[in-house]
Amino acid sequence: MRIPVPRPRSLAGQLFAVQAVLIAAVVAGYALFMYVSDQRQAQDAAGRQATAVARAVADSPSVRAAIRTPHPSAQLQPYALRVMRDTDVDFVTIMDPRGIRWTHPVPSEIGRHFLGNTGRALRGETFTETYTGTLGASVRAVTPVEDDDKRIVGLVSAGIKVEAISERVRGQVTALVGWAAGALALGAVGTYVVNARLRRHTHGMNATELSRMHDYHQAALHAVREGLLMLDGQFRVALINDGGRELLGVAGDVVGSSVADLGLPAPLTGALLSSEPRVDEVHLTADRVLVVNTSPVSGGERRGTVATLRDVTELQSLMGELDSERGFTQALRSQAHEAANRLHTVVSLIELGRAEEAVDFATAELELAQALTDQVVAAVSEPVLAALLLGKTAQANERGVELVVSGDSRLDDGVLPASLSARDLVTILGNLIDNAVDAAQGSTRARVTVTAYATEPTAGAGGAGGELVLKVADTGPGVDGGHTDLVFQRGFSTKPSGPGGRGLGLALVRQAVHRHAGDLSVAGAEGGGAEFVVRLPLRAAVPAARVGGGGA
Repeated sequence: MRIPVPRPRSLAGQLFAVQAVLIAAVVAGYALFMYVSDQRQAQDAAGRQATAVARAVADSPSVRAAIRTPHPSAQLQPYALRVMRDTDVDFVTIMDPRGIRWTHPVPSEIGRHFLGNTGRALRGETFTETYTGTLGASVRAVTPVEDDDKRIVGLVSAGIKVEAISERVRGQVTALVGWAAGALALGAVGTYVVNARLRRHTHGMNATELSRMHDYHQAALHAVREGLLMLDGQFRVALINDGGRELLGVAGDVVGSSVADLGLPAPLTGALLSSEPRVDEVHLTADRVLVVNTSPVSGGERRGTVATLRDVTELQSLMGELDSERGFTQALRSQAHEAANRLHTVVSLIELGRAEEAVDFATAELELAQALTDQVVAAVSEPVLAALLLGKTAQANERGVELVVSGDSRLDDGVLPASLSARDLVTILGNLIDNAVDAAQGSTRARVTVTAYATEPTAGAGGAGGELVLKVADTGPGVDGGHTDLVFQRGFSTKPSGPGGRGLGLALVRQAVHRHAGDLSVAGAEGGGAEFVVRLPLRAAVPAARVGGGGA
């Protein structure tokens, strides 16, 4: 039989126990202190009371007169009993300088020697002491009785029994114990309420579980490659992991900083500041494509926002390449279909006995295709761009748009440096051409003109380096002057949104251009439409080549 192991007490329970013991100890200590203090104060008060009574009796003229009589006790004993009753002291003893009593609460003690110290009183002092006499322990005062010539003619002692003092203190202690019990009960209730709230916040976990959760929490934050960003209710950074710092490009201690102060792109900042959840939104930073998800922290009030960031830069580039490959495939399929039609035409002409016409028809088609290839390769011998232009030409033709390479184009193989990757070239020029074909499709003379050339470095010391210039012009409606800056923002599009959304292509172009410290602009093209111009610095030497003289 398995014996269940008791679960350790929760952190709230441990704190409650500690606080309850602490409150009990404080209250008990305070009660003990008050008891001792009250005891001492009661004894001091009894000493002052006894001193006042003794001095009043010693200064009484009737006492001095009675001392001079042959039998002082006859007058002093009734007087002393009356003083005891009126002043609430336990005894008043009047004696001669030798200590022989003239008065005493017990009449049989009259005439006997006083039990106590009288030396200081015989020297003219008034003093108090605690002494055990015939009535038990008492706090007493002893003072001299002086005649008109300042001679000591007698002594007076007044006192209060310690038992009577303790009885007074016990009454005060009873009230003190009741107050202490009330304070302990109030403290316990307050501690229970505070710890019940703590128990809710810690979900009943003990210190070991909280420590283990913290360790797991820290390990998970550093291990997860996705970015994690937590914001408080005022949209300040409460937590950010290593992945989040890398993806957002922030450095230093940003915890406590507002999201608006992180220097992020405006659309991304707006998404993080939004009170509504965002699901798989694509946002661009300087050199990354991020998928952002945000979710508010649940609770009765706004407690903050949790945002996750995924880097899909590589994925987006691969998707772009996949789209290009899909377009190439569709173009090849269409060309295969057209080739089959032409082949059927050639076969039919041969069957009709028109062999010469069949040869002329086939030769013309081959010459047209070869002329297009020769034109592109002659102008742009750089293999990646040449292949891209040939593929895009076929795609544009399928959509009824003529794509031509300007006669001003000249880009030899080996001009582009290794730092300018083929993937970025495909991203820049491919998206510009796709955007231009979209704009030109359906226009009166649907045409897209591409110009590509490299400039030579400026001669002389300190001259500017060469640059790659890519121009794409279309015959579409052009770009509204008020939208010149907006066309490059993610999500902006003048066309209806498709299944995959629009407005990302030009944003990716701008990202790639900025990554290579280039320049991107748009203006009106000659004869209408828009012309996009990209200028990318060439950090490697440009071999001798003819420099293009202008745009399309």
